Amino acid sequence: MPHRPLSVLSCALLALAAGCATVAPSSDRVPRLLTADQLRAAAVTDGDLGHGYSVTLMAPGRQTAQGADRQTSDVAACQPVLDAMAPGKAASGPIAETDLGVALAADPAGSVYAGLLAFEPGRAADIQGELDRVLAQCGSFTSTARSAGPAGGKGAVVRTRHRLSRIDTPTPEGADGASAFTLTNESDATSLVQRALLARAGTVLAVFTTVGAGGNPAPAPDQGLVQAQVAKLREAQQQ
Repeated sequence: MPHRPLSVLSCALLALAAGCATVAPSSDRVPRLLTADQLRAAAVTDGDLGHGYSVTLMAPGRQTAQGADRQTSDVAACQPVLDAMAPGKAASGPIAETDLGVALAADPAGSVYAGLLAFEPGRAADIQGELDRVLAQCGSFTSTARSAGPAGGKGAVVRTRHRLSRIDTPTPEGADGASAFTLTNESDATSLVQRALLARAGTVLAVFTTVGAGGNPAPAPDQGLVQAQVAKLREAQQQ
């Protein structure tokens, strides 16, 4: 299965994690809708993070293999998990999205992919509230897809086994809720572990993911990055 960051589209988040911790925003934190330009401006930069971090903004969906089929789950309720891993192939999306990659000089294996997704007021909270309902159904499932072939054509059919597990996590300061989980993907040729932290800040969901390949565990997303990004999202919605 190709490596795709968990850049998340609206319907995809319905099945990604369980055990959300929520904190009600205070009355002076009335979030507002962010436009695409405002969301992009709210993404962290090298300057926000300081020495040792390198941030690259990415076009949504550019990690999706051209010519590859959408992965189809054998458990219908788990399909959003796969859609979350394939930007541009899910049934619907947020009103704005910004994706970025963050490299850590001190820990190259700890590089983080982040998806920032803006929704209509109330929708982000609704999505996070629905996450609890899926883990029991999606603890283990399989999927089928056809890989990309030569010159953009279709290749062989690939069957992948998936395991989804919740991780207890505290809610970052300034966020309204958080969830963390791992998704393990195994096929005949590869084994890939993805770890994600989803943080909700007002009308925006931020998903931070890392990858462990070759049997290595995926590290927890860098907390300095998570905290800085949540703070920028909160500030952008209070202006």
